[in-house]
Amino acid sequence: MKIVNTMKMTLLSKSVNEGFGRVAVAGFLNQLDPTIEEISDIKTAVSEAITNCVVHGYRDTVGNIYITVSIYDNNRITVTIKDRGVGIPDIEKAMEPMFTTDKAGERAGLGFAVMMAFTDKVRVRSVVGKGTTVTFSKIIRQKDDYEK
Repeated sequence: MKIVNTMKMTLLSKSVNEGFGRVAVAGFLNQLDPTIEEISDIKTAVSEAITNCVVHGYRDTVGNIYITVSIYDNNRITVTIKDRGVGIPDIEKAMEPMFTTDKAGERAGLGFAVMMAFTDKVRVRSVVGKGTTVTFSKIIRQKDDYEK
């Protein structure tokens, strides 16, 4: 696979930046002419990943969220969202639906489950005290694929 185009951006881990990050990624991917459903799925996954950085990665502090989006020659896209926050001590446990570290009960613990449901593949790497990197991929189908 060869990268056809790529975009990188950095946002502060503030809740108000989640919407901008989601729309920026969607805008970049519009060059592939995705369906409304495909773009909606990607926007949802991006929202969940950014929200995890804000709520869990940096908790009560503000840090940088690094977003990289790549388009490959086979119409596969990858989105990488990275923080340099607290990290995840047990990735397998964190990826279980309904698991949350939120003691106030305001979070449902569905972020990773949603990302997995709306993308083709999700990979999470994390080091406690150094941060977390979430990478997901999805193939954007071409219009002529829908006509078959």
